[in-house]
Amino acid sequence: MKNLKISLVALAVLTGSVFTGCDAVQNASNEQKGVAIGAASGAVIGGILGNNLGKGGNTALGAIIGGAVGGVAGGVIGNKMDKQAQKIEEALPGADVVRVDEGIQLVLGESSVNFEISKATLTSTAKANLDKLIPVFTEYAETDIKIYGYTDSTGSVDFNQKLSEQRAASVKDYLVSKGLKASRFVTKGMGIADPIADNTTVEGRSKNRRVEFAITANETMKQQAEKEAQQQ
Repeated sequence: MKNLKISLVALAVLTGSVFTGCDAVQNASNEQKGVAIGAASGAVIGGILGNNLGKGGNTALGAIIGGAVGGVAGGVIGNKMDKQAQKIEEALPGADVVRVDEGIQLVLGESSVNFEISKATLTSTAKANLDKLIPVFTEYAETDIKIYGYTDSTGSVDFNQKLSEQRAASVKDYLVSKGLKASRFVTKGMGIADPIADNTTVEGRSKNRRVEFAITANETMKQQAEKEAQQQ
């Protein structure tokens, strides 16, 4: 599991005294990260970071950082996300699971969630892999999930934009058809934006055809975390 500390580094610079030195940043726990964010006005700083690092919430990373609660409550949420991320890895070992502050960025490439060429139809492999995630999403029901669809650069920009929107919607529709609440999901097509590999190669284009999830706490989890924080 990857664990990003981007926001903590930025907060250390902004506050001047949250953490001093690289060792402290690297060794910070999720609870310390939450406290650091809270000390620097929590979601306000998270929104600034989201704008700089995640295009104001338009990507999975931006959505997670921009919605940070912060404080001790943020640490409580972070601990719950640690457990959920571990279960996702166990359920789908091929997934790219990244713990970011109080959320999870889940990247599903063509080897795990794929589609027919130039179509938004999920393959049998994609459905089987999504089936593995459903028990985890069911267990951790107090989360919101934003689904981002991406394509490679083959074809026109307009075609790929529509295709990415349809593919993200296909993933949502399938998960909802399996019993997950539709209200938990928001979808967004990103088209050819934000490639993670070289579009001039077959391998690179394959990596860029992906679906990303931003898994964050819903209002119920946030309220429960605030109550737990007050009891500490």
